[in-house]
Amino acid sequence: MNFDRIKEKLSILADAAKYDVSCSSSGSKRTNTNKGLGDSSGMGICHSYTEDGRCVSLLKILLTNHCIFDCAYCVTRKSNDIKRAAFKVEEVVDLTMSFYRRNYIEGLFLSSGIFKSADFTMERLIRVAKKLRLEENFNGYIHLKSIPGASDELMREAGLYADRLSVNIEIPTKSGLKLLAPDKKHEDFMKPMEKVKNEIIQYKQEKKFIKSTPKYAPAGQSTQMIVGASGESDRDIMYSSAFFYKKYNMKRVYYSGYVPISDDPRLPALGSAVPMLRENRLYQTDWLMRFYGFDVRELLNQEHQHLDMEIDPKLSWALRNRDLFPIDINRVEKQILLRIPGIGLKSVNKIIQARKFRKLNWEHLKRIGVALNRAKYFIICDSREKELVEYSSDHLKNIIIKTSVSKFRKEISPQLSLFA
Repeated sequence: MNFDRIKEKLSILADAAKYDVSCSSSGSKRTNTNKGLGDSSGMGICHSYTEDGRCVSLLKILLTNHCIFDCAYCVTRKSNDIKRAAFKVEEVVDLTMSFYRRNYIEGLFLSSGIFKSADFTMERLIRVAKKLRLEENFNGYIHLKSIPGASDELMREAGLYADRLSVNIEIPTKSGLKLLAPDKKHEDFMKPMEKVKNEIIQYKQEKKFIKSTPKYAPAGQSTQMIVGASGESDRDIMYSSAFFYKKYNMKRVYYSGYVPISDDPRLPALGSAVPMLRENRLYQTDWLMRFYGFDVRELLNQEHQHLDMEIDPKLSWALRNRDLFPIDINRVEKQILLRIPGIGLKSVNKIIQARKFRKLNWEHLKRIGVALNRAKYFIICDSREKELVEYSSDHLKNIIIKTSVSKFRKEISPQLSLFA
């Protein structure tokens, strides 16, 4: 093996993979059997953090950055003048096993540019996973990027060796995709998503009757959208996400702010990358849809097509619906508690348990962890900030922003003094 050449390939193809963010803690379980190597348990895989703060990692690379397509937003597009490289299947397997033995990684995230054809590329991605599972007896986490347009047969095989599969939708709308990636077809993204969804359902049903039925993509499937490359509103983006969650049972939709990489006239004239704050607001909205019982149309609609960058989407919704408040913290059910600004999932569960024993007051809520600088304006406990009831939503918004900034400065100043 030419180690210098392998090192050069790794540098090129690991750097090219950094634009793909569609990997995170998954909850997949693949028990180590037959004295094999690795063990993918529920602690999560990838450059992410577990609940206890532990960082988990994986080898995240492209099989190749050669590509037959010329998508305006993609750094690996065929017209881009960059250094190209490609791994052999055996090289990726050897790298994965070598890195794992050195305790550098806990799994593999493998994507690729499309060379020759979708099936040609997908077949090689599968060969990597298959060799790891069957020849190296590797039981760690494997996330394969599904190639748009790949055949049903290959998609079925991929799910037998990978923990998670993902097809990046890339651009949220059909019109945006047609403008920026005219060589690609929207249906080529949908077809593998549908196949994976149906296979997961079928294998789960068979498992009920035949215990020896193998697992199929036990961590499900995910997708990623590029934000800001084609001018879509936040409403367009989140409506697309809601569609994918409902239609294809997605585990996650990821949002990646567009990074200007060319002066292609089809792309927006951005002076810099899309602000991280916009990504953050989209993820907050996604969380509200998935775990807090919000319908996307409540958060974004014709009148409110963009998220408020100054405040989180739950607070924004509450300020637009002041007639639904105040809410009695000691009486309402869980789904109503989840809609109160400043109260998260853990706090809601603590409130429900605690109020079985006594009526809660402000001090109790503070100990539970409720963000009272926001919540107190929307709830009834043993009293309420009555003097603020008549304030307009805009005025109340400014008060909350001001108190939040003051609280942040108060909390951070002791830490900063350590470095003075």
